[in-house]
Order: sequence, then C-alpha cells, then structure tokens
Amino acid sequence: MESTLKEIEQITRMVIQQLNQTPDQTCRPTHRPGIFESMDDAVEAAHKAQREYFEYTLADRQRFIDAIRAHLRTKVDEMARRVTEETGMGNFPHKVIKNQLVLDQTPGVEDLQSGVFTGDRGLTLLEFAPFGVIGAITPSTNPTETIMCNSIGMLAAGNSVVFSPHPGAKNISIDTVVWINEALIKAGAPENLVVTVAEPSMEAVGRMMKHPLVSMLCATGGPGVVRAVLSSGKKAIGAGAGNPPVVVDETADIEKAAKAIIDGCSFDNNLPCIAEKECIVVDQVADYLIFQMQKYGAYLIEDRETITRLRDLVVTETGAPNKAFIGKDAHVILKEIGIDAGEEIRAIICETPGNHVFAEEELMMPILPIIRVGDVQEAMKLGVKLERGLRHTAMIHSKNIDTLTEFARVIQTTILVKNGPSYAGIGVGGEGYTTFTIAGPTGEGLTSASAFTRKRRCVLVDGFAIR
Repeated sequence: MESTLKEIEQITRMVIQQLNQTPDQTCRPTHRPGIFESMDDAVEAAHKAQREYFEYTLADRQRFIDAIRAHLRTKVDEMARRVTEETGMGNFPHKVIKNQLVLDQTPGVEDLQSGVFTGDRGLTLLEFAPFGVIGAITPSTNPTETIMCNSIGMLAAGNSVVFSPHPGAKNISIDTVVWINEALIKAGAPENLVVTVAEPSMEAVGRMMKHPLVSMLCATGGPGVVRAVLSSGKKAIGAGAGNPPVVVDETADIEKAAKAIIDGCSFDNNLPCIAEKECIVVDQVADYLIFQMQKYGAYLIEDRETITRLRDLVVTETGAPNKAFIGKDAHVILKEIGIDAGEEIRAIICETPGNHVFAEEELMMPILPIIRVGDVQEAMKLGVKLERGLRHTAMIHSKNIDTLTEFARVIQTTILVKNGPSYAGIGVGGEGYTTFTIAGPTGEGLTSASAFTRKRRCVLVDGFAIR
C-alpha cells in the first residue's frame, strides 16, 4: 500500500532511531523452536546455526527444503483460515491458492546454476555463496507466503534467516516459523536456521538491522520500511509497493480481457501488489468491456454522488487508503454505502478521470477505476504515469504485437502480463516460478535462491584448458 510522505518519514525516523539504541542483553529464548524473546538472541542463534549449516551439502539443503514443503502442505488450510481471521483481510480460498503456490513453485537449490569461462589462460568458475544471516521483514498482507517463500530461497542459498513479521499478523507468522523449525529438526538440520521473536515490534526491527551478525536485509512491505533498510548500510533487497495499470486496446479479446481483469483485481480482495489497480481502456471498446465485467462479478457504480460516497469511505482525508477496508470483500464495502449486493459480487467498478484518487493510489481493495482514453498511445502514456516509476507490475490486453512490444518497452516494470490476469505473473496460470518478494526498488526482480547469494569468481590460471 502506498503511504503518504508523512507516514514514510515517520516510519523511517522510528526505525533509524532504533538503529542507535543499545541492545538489551536480558532476554531469554522461549520453549518454542525458533522463537526467541530477544532479537539479539535470535540473531546469535541463527548465526551459530548458519556456521554449522555451511558444512552441509547441496543435497542436504534440498532435503531440508523438501521437508519444509511436505510438513507445511499439511498446514495450508489452517494458515489460510488463520491469516484471514487474524488480519481481517482477503479471503480463504485465494489464500489457500497462494500458500500452495509457494510450496509448489518456489525454486530451491536448482536455482544456483554455476557459470564457467575457459580459454588459453585456464578456467574461471562463477559460483554462488551464502551471505550468512539474513534479516527479513515480512508484511501482514502475505505473511505466511512471504515467510515460506523467503525461507526456501534463503536456505537453498546456504543462509539462515531472522524474521521480523508485521505485528498485525504476529500469531500466524510465529506459528509458521515454528512449523518450519519442526520440519527442519525432524529432517536433521541444524537448530535455529529460521528464527523470529515472540513479540514483533519496531524496536525488534531496529535491533535486527543494527546487529553486526546480520549480513543482509530483505524487506517486503511498504515504501517506509524499504527506505529504512536501504539506509541501513547493509546489503539490502527491497520489495516495495506497486500501482499496476491494465491497458485494454480496441484489438483485444474483450470477453477474455474482462474476465481476466476481474479475476485479477478481485484475487484475495486485491491485496497482492501485482493486482490490477486501475484499468485504462480505449473508448471504442469501453462500453463493451464494462458490460462484460458485470457478467464476471463486477458491480458498476455510475452516479457521481455514489462514487464520491465510496471515495469518502475508503480514502482518508490525507488521501491514504482507509485501513479498515483494505482487503475487504466488495459486498462488505458496498453495504457501508447503502448498497446491498450478494456475495457473488467480487469487485466494484466505476468510471473516473485519470487523476482520481482511486487511480493514483494503491488502495488494496477490490475497487477498480476505469479510465477512457482516445487511443492506445494515450492509454500507454497514462499507464506509465499512474505506475509512477515503481517498476512493479503492469498488464495489457491487445492482439497487436507492435503495441505489446511498445508497452513492454515504455512501462519498464518487473512483471508485465499480456492477455491474462495479473497473478499469471507469479505462476498462477502462467509459466515460471513464484515469489512474494518482488524487488523492484533494488532491481533483483522476482527473487529466488540466487538473489540471496554473493557472486564469487574462482580463477585457475594456465590450467584445465583442454581445447
């Protein structure tokens, strides 16, 4: 979710203030595997575990990851249910899909593909080495998914990981770490490869970022926390907010586009940062697109007064999304403005200008503004403007190969989905692996095991060149 500048500054100041505090040495470990009362103790335990883990083979790493996958698959329904209950965001069926996706399609050690140069002067080997202890900050929007995905990738790379979960998803995040530890211990892995604290807090985040044994930081969340880790002085991966536009031109398969857009923008009630946040459509096909969207579960609000009431409900006076409605069902939001709609309604659509707050802000709600434009050139230009250079995600529906090519060139996003729903970009109905740490700000893109490694070059001079 896009924060206001004031909120970003407040979060950054709070975290940096914690960086300068003296660590508390009085806390103790808890009785639950991987859970500590002190962040300092958690980091030290993870450091000790990683030193031991360094001696294990790649086959061992894969065996441990397989154990995590097997054990956590038995918890998928429980995770989905409890995340929905604890955070009050999203919906159970889609959270099941997301958690299963992570366990099935997050790369393991196979992502660590070595490279080699050979020639007259010998052989050079390019290898991937672990950083050591990675400090990872996880969000309330995708808490279990991010913890599992990061654990698999970071362990595959040879690291240990210290999590600092969002307090809004504290209980399920801690239990997810416990379940990962249960799987690892049963498989014979070193204890405390994956750890966290019993009481996640801003203070704990500060201690983690400051700790000298933490070699790398990975933040998945809003711009404030990403900015904080980037100012820490450590190697950092930042997965920040997005505001993904979807463009529809006159050549598109409108029926297919309408279904894909509603499917994508309503997925887990628009919590994923990849989800369609605004739709820009060429006027020639706009009416038909809107008609088709209603067939696939969209509720159309047409009068200006009702759109204004909706805006006043879901957007605060500062222009930020009202947290009370983030990730809520469309029919729940509609009821608050006096509209009774059935649970089959998955998204709310309305026509707005391009400078409307619904288009400019990432609401993370199943509310989709539709903006008419004269032609596809205007659509692409507006899409670039509304994406705001976040380099996150965009979608386009078109049968014109030149248009598809040009939009890919000008939008410059980490993910671009053509003629499909947004979630195809992370492997749901599209090809490729998945991740819930999409690092646009720092450029790693869709992170996997290799993103959590140091790149090393080993040079053998005048040897092993046999050509």
